[in-house]
Parts: sequence; structure tokens; C-alpha cells
Amino acid sequence: MRIYLDNAATTRVDPKVRKVMDIFLDKNYANASSIHVMGLEAKRVLEESRDKIAKVIGAQSKELIFTGSGTEANNFIMKGLFFQHFPQKDHIITTKIEHDCILNACGWLESKGAKITYLKVDSEGFVNLKELEETITEKTFVVSIIHANNEIGTIQNLKAISEICKRKGVFFHTDACQSFTKVPINVVDDGIDLMTINAHKIHGQKGVGGVYIRKGIKITPLLHGGGQEFNLRSSTENVPGIVGFAKAVEIASSKDVKKMERLRDYFINKIIKIPNVRLNGSKKENRLCNNINLSFFMLEGELVRDQLSKKGICVSTGSACSSSSTDVSHVMKAINCPMEYLHGNVRLSLSKYTTKDELDIVFKEIKNIIKENSMNLIQ
Repeated sequence: MRIYLDNAATTRVDPKVRKVMDIFLDKNYANASSIHVMGLEAKRVLEESRDKIAKVIGAQSKELIFTGSGTEANNFIMKGLFFQHFPQKDHIITTKIEHDCILNACGWLESKGAKITYLKVDSEGFVNLKELEETITEKTFVVSIIHANNEIGTIQNLKAISEICKRKGVFFHTDACQSFTKVPINVVDDGIDLMTINAHKIHGQKGVGGVYIRKGIKITPLLHGGGQEFNLRSSTENVPGIVGFAKAVEIASSKDVKKMERLRDYFINKIIKIPNVRLNGSKKENRLCNNINLSFFMLEGELVRDQLSKKGICVSTGSACSSSSTDVSHVMKAINCPMEYLHGNVRLSLSKYTTKDELDIVFKEIKNIIKENSMNLIQ
């Protein structure tokens, strides 16, 4: 038996995505920068893919830059903007619940002279908009706030944040890797200046990301070479991955989102009836359709994860990007998760392939684990 509930870490590649990718892995494997019949064809489909994805978010085609990952895109934005504006402006505002790549990039930038403000969040993971507005100074050049948190699934109000940033004259960047195609986003209507997305959270291939940069924003490239991606990200383009990315975006549907929401709510309503099980994140609205984040009273999350794994059930503790770490999740700390639940954190993340029968099996196994390990309290 194999039940995969770690889709916030990565997803199964959709067969339709794989089919279009195969053409550019096998039949036309040319470099999109080559000036011959195969290279020109590769370039054409690359630009068609760029246009398809850009239209979905309300952007112009040339405002979308392809990268190798969401992590690369986030580093590009944070470091590229800093190098562009320093020393005239040196202040960055972000939150305590960002993805590790934002937090670690900001930590590195501090060593280069940046001043970073890490906003607190409430018990459900929401930013205090008044605190945000009061924190912006004349030295601030960007506010970077994740759209939907990768651990607890809390969805921030992008428009409310962007309106504050616009009034204050600072750029607004959001990491939308978890929310892209699951939550409607229009970069114009939502007032977003820069946004990160990627393919492998939406049934595309790993190793493909993208960043929206609003026309007119100047940013210093991190990679220099052949001048690909409008001289902003030199590297041979991953044509199969990009074509697959566009296909994954094309086939994403609100029907799948509604299905995941129903299954999410079905499981949450059952699991929270078990004594000493805590749901982390938003209790009602503004929660990612596929996110279920639980903590268990005085039980190690790693114990629950490992015992489920022995049964063929795949879940994670915290973020997969730091899954080898034994440290307590920075997100759990930020939302003031009670001490007796702090170490017992497990994330289940669904996909369009998840079934009710699978969730019933997982519920039964978790219930058994809690019962069998009720005496194995954290000392």
C-alpha cells in the first residue's frame, strides 16, 4: 500500500504533462538559443508557454522570467533588489513564517548590510496589517510576504497588503508557490509587483520555476552568461520542463480545487474529534484547499510520521525543505503553538489524486498511533 499525502513538498507529474514534455526530451531536444530549424521550434514553444502562464496571472509575457526553482526565484528577487537599491535603501520587511529560502536569503543579506524586519503573525498565521504599515520606513524597498504558508496553509490578503505597499511607495513581493492555480491570483488586480511560482507543486516537473517582475522594475541578475530570459537569468532554458509547466497550468481546474477542499474538510472534521489533536492554521476560511496541519499532545511528530511511513503512508513534519532537521518548526513557534503540542507537528497535503478511501485509512492509522503511543510522552 502506498498513500501519498506530501503534495506540498512535490506532486506526481500529470500524464498529460509528461506527454508534452516527452516531445522535447526525445524528438526536439534542441537548445532554444540555437539558430536552426529545431532550435527555432524550441524557442517558439518556449515563448508560447511563457505567454500561456503569464496570461493566467494577468501579466505581460515579457514580465515572466523562468528559473530553475522557486528557491532560485526567491533568492533572485531578494538579492537582486537589494543589489539594485543598496546603499540608498537597505530595509526589507518579511514575516516569521516565510519559506526557509526567503528567511535564509534575508539572513545572508543582513551580513551584506541589509536591515530586516520580521513581522509577527497571529495564532492562525495572519499578518497584522497595521504593524506592517507602521514598520515601513523611507529606507524600505521591498515587502515580501508568502501568499499561502507552506506548512499551515494560511492564505494572506494580497490586495490589502499591496495597497499598504503602494501607499508607502515600496515593492510588494509574494511567494505563491503553494497557492498558484489553487487560489485565483491576478497580479494587476491584486497589486503585486513581483511573484514567485513553480511547476512541481501543480503536477509539473521538478526544477522549473518562474518569477513575475512588473514592467519597469529594475533588478540585478544573479546569473551572467548568454543573456537568456531577457538578460535577467542566463542559463540554457529547460524547454521540456517549461512546456510541461504551461501544460500543468492549463489543466489545473477549479473542480480539482473544490474536490480537495471537500476532502480536506472531511478529514479535519473527523480528526479534530479525537482528544488531544490540534489543527494548526486558519480554522475556517483562507486555508489552502489541500492543507491539513496537525499537532498531537505530547507526541513527537517524527514518531507519527515514521509509523505512518512504515504503513506506506507518506506525510511530513514541517516543511520538506528542512525535513532532515530536528529543530522545532519556526512556523509553529511563530503562531505560538502550545508547548505540549509544539513537537507533535505533522502536515498532510492532498492532491487531485487523493481519495476519500485513502483518507479513511490514514485516519484509522493515526487513531491507532495515538492510542498505542499515549504512554510515550515527551520527557
